[in-house]
Amino acid sequence: YVCSTWGNNHFKTFDGDIYQFPGLCEYNFVSDCREAYKEFSVHIQRALNSNGHPEIQYILMKVKDIMVYLKPNLIVVDGRIVKTPYYTSGVLIESNEIYTKVYAKLGMVLMWNQQDALMVELDNKFNNHTCGLCGDYNGIQIYNEFIKGDTSYNSITYGNMQKISKPNSKCEDPDETEALPSCNEHRDECQRLLTSPAFADCRLRLNLEMYIQACMQDKCACNGEDDSFCLCSTISEYSRQCSHAGGRPGEWRTQSFC
Repeated sequence: YVCSTWGNNHFKTFDGDIYQFPGLCEYNFVSDCREAYKEFSVHIQRALNSNGHPEIQYILMKVKDIMVYLKPNLIVVDGRIVKTPYYTSGVLIESNEIYTKVYAKLGMVLMWNQQDALMVELDNKFNNHTCGLCGDYNGIQIYNEFIKGDTSYNSITYGNMQKISKPNSKCEDPDETEALPSCNEHRDECQRLLTSPAFADCRLRLNLEMYIQACMQDKCACNGEDDSFCLCSTISEYSRQCSHAGGRPGEWRTQSFC
């Protein structure tokens, strides 16, 4: 029941597809897409930080008729800056130094680390009713996200389709003809990090190979630089997803690593 995005433009849909999409516009992350009254929507906008790494600049949520705008260390509800914990008609917002969390009574929990990683958990009453970068939540991988009828989309085309059109904003669509590099030279290191004893309880709960691939792409994109973004963002996501799946990751961070 979880969709997430993290690190170097990785996305994991509700149905379990993991893909990369490097867009820097505002996108529909996940919305209720029934024709009639839509219960919620979550939009995100990424930007490159001073180190050239993508971070989530803001999140714009609508829950029933309440508008919530989240930035690092700033929470605005219906145009007013609020302090947390904050509660209003079915929406609870909490925050600390590391995470901002929003609980909506309609069946959604949103958790953002105020940097690169966002996770949305959604009640299964929304099966088949969502759209956006998180997919349609129909339980079937690929179908209706990357294959629709007779048409198949690559992840860049799919991502570009989720752009929110804003008349005054200038932002370029990523080029869908440019394939992302395959990064096999980092395989051994990524595998070693993700199969360390700290993650013993995670092996059977998650698809390890997907996270190895994401880690390899991170290492590639960072051109051999070993700052914490390149090394740690996918490992942090693996740890979060493991906890969410009921696993107990051990202490994997050290003084010198992440």
